[in-house]
Amino acid sequence: MPKQVPEAELAEILDAVAGFPQPASLKEIAGKVPRSLARRTLQRRLARLVAENRLEVLSSRAGQRYRSAFATAVGELTPRAISDFDIGVRLSAAAKEIQRFVSRPTARRKPVGYDLSFLDSYRPNVSAYLSPALRRKLAALGRTTGEALPAGTHLRKVMDRLLIDLSWNSSRLEGNTYSLLETQRLLERGENAEGKGADETQMILNHKAAIELLADRASEIGFNRYTLCNLHALLAENLLPDPAAGGRLRTRAVAIGGSVFHPLEVRSSIEECFDQILATAFAIEDAFEQSFFAMVQLPYLQPFEDVNKRVSRLAANIPLVQHNLGPLSFVDVPRSDYTSAIIGIYELKRVDYLRDVFEWAYERSCARYAAVRQSLGEPDAFRLRHRERLKEVVAAVVRGGMDKKAAAAFVRNEAQKMPDANDRKRFAEIAETELTSLHEGNFARYRLRPVEFAAWTETWR
Repeated sequence: MPKQVPEAELAEILDAVAGFPQPASLKEIAGKVPRSLARRTLQRRLARLVAENRLEVLSSRAGQRYRSAFATAVGELTPRAISDFDIGVRLSAAAKEIQRFVSRPTARRKPVGYDLSFLDSYRPNVSAYLSPALRRKLAALGRTTGEALPAGTHLRKVMDRLLIDLSWNSSRLEGNTYSLLETQRLLERGENAEGKGADETQMILNHKAAIELLADRASEIGFNRYTLCNLHALLAENLLPDPAAGGRLRTRAVAIGGSVFHPLEVRSSIEECFDQILATAFAIEDAFEQSFFAMVQLPYLQPFEDVNKRVSRLAANIPLVQHNLGPLSFVDVPRSDYTSAIIGIYELKRVDYLRDVFEWAYERSCARYAAVRQSLGEPDAFRLRHRERLKEVVAAVVRGGMDKKAAAAFVRNEAQKMPDANDRKRFAEIAETELTSLHEGNFARYRLRPVEFAAWTETWR
């Protein structure tokens, strides 16, 4: 069997190559790698990284030179460049090995239980599932602005598109048969798709509510019980046999279909591990490492009776929302790859396969929202500064059942309360524009309930 090469050693080589502004020679790379490697050993490591599509090799009369396979990500990566990535998850040799293992019949796989050491051995900002080079690449892909903006600014900007994308893709990974267009009609018009089960409709609507929580509470969410338990309660609404189980850590054993993994059963241990996961995730400084850690450890623990993977996918977006990075919507992720990668976590405690899925999924998501950002332009600074007050005014008009005449008077009165006289006219104009643009597909951003919006539309004349 080939000797296992530590990921840390490969990461050092990737970092050395990334440090050169131009493709680097073998000799140049050798001079930058921290540990001393024999020439032949370094050549083999480079060949492996090329085979795994993590480095590119260029040949010329001067010999071979190496560069990052995603060198353009260090600078400005255009939507066209992102969309040109290969279709299909690019699997490393380690991921393919996991894929082969979990593809075997369950009868040929040894049953395993929850291993506490998998969590205990992780040390925030010392341990890492993602290499420094990969974290830099993802940061370059996900960067949305060079300015320091309030948490959730970017999420709100692409909210209409994300509600549909993430609701559909996350539900699809659970086996939901709604199409993308059916999902759009459900979320924008409230139209249930014909021939679909009530549980499928409920699942998508639950995703919408959970995503809205991330957007509406962007400055408050985090890796804490409030956020994770409420995400679960929203995602599990009307889908669990026991309605009280929503948002509550499980008190009974659960089984994993298609796997020989047996999750932890002792209630006190589940509580302790859940709190340890939250504390560990909270302490991780890098947004992408934090995001991926949640995708690994939450499903492995299975803290809730069901809906654990859905919680982990939404939780993976928490640090991205907080840092105004592009969201992760799992667009185009094959269900078979995601499921097999998760089983690889359950049964082998190996993250390689899921890491490849995570990397590829984020590339696809960034391609989608880079295009959305281009079509929308940059955020309006005035709207950004007064966004909470605008929401309050619009919501007050709707909840007050005001018609257009009453609303105009109310908006003018509220605008007069602005301390800066120069802002009053602009505030009134934007508030009126938001009211005229209100429809069934976007009223949730104003924290309105469907019954409130429906009643108001009858008086909006």
